[in-house]
Amino acid sequence: MTVVRSILLFVVAALFEIGGAWLVWQGWREHRGLWWIAAGVIALGAYGFVATFQPDPNFGRILAAYGGVFVAGSLAWGVIVDKFRPDRWDVIGAGICLIGVALIMYAPRSVGGGG
Repeated sequence: MTVVRSILLFVVAALFEIGGAWLVWQGWREHRGLWWIAAGVIALGAYGFVATFQPDPNFGRILAAYGGVFVAGSLAWGVIVDKFRPDRWDVIGAGICLIGVALIMYAPRSVGGGG
């Protein structure tokens, strides 16, 4: 159940961070205004809190793994929200990143946390 919770937290974090960045982008680059930017800043702040709920106590590990989630999530956001069409290299790269996430977060470790 801990792995499922961790994965759900990564998804929520991705929605806040990618969504927040997208709102800032829309507010500034697409001239939608300061309310969009403000909403984006709030979402980005919420992302920072979501990461603290991960069961692993290591900040560096959480953020390193989240980097892979961010890569794949950003491409997915582009597909869903902006109608972006990733090519095979985008998909392969995102898959490699998610394999990295799985290794960083969920590989068996000794009690001391080493390999």
